[in-house]
Amino acid sequence: MPVNVVAPYLLTALLPGPRRTVYLSSSPHLSGHPSLAAGVNWQGASAGSYADSELFVTTLAAAVARLRPEVLSNAVDPGRVPTRMGGPDAPDDLELGPRTQERLAVSNEPEARTTGGYWYHRRSEQPHPAVHDEAFQDRLLRALAEETGVALD
Repeated sequence: MPVNVVAPYLLTALLPGPRRTVYLSSSPHLSGHPSLAAGVNWQGASAGSYADSELFVTTLAAAVARLRPEVLSNAVDPGRVPTRMGGPDAPDDLELGPRTQERLAVSNEPEARTTGGYWYHRRSEQPHPAVHDEAFQDRLLRALAEETGVALD
């Protein structure tokens, strides 16, 4: 949670805008649970759910797109690439993964100037239904503001 959610939240809240934001997510967000009721260990003292953390950061991207219309904000799934985490037999191309992030960060092509999307290999994909649930977005942002003492304005 500290790396996948809290750090991107703080960077977003503290850096001046307008700008483009590209959040790193992954397909496991699809099996994440859109619940904060049981309490989330934002400090990382326990492993927590990787899928939940990916759902939260994908939701953060959508919330920023909604609340800061001047910011192009998207989440990107680089695929399962051959890294220490993905393993040496990971099926995705290590070179293809960052191309989507780069395109969303700097391209002026109309498709790259969208906001609030979830992307995989230069294609917009359908995220978990909770990602665009404004009530869940607001609950997540309140929980992160309470945890960090920094509000996302």
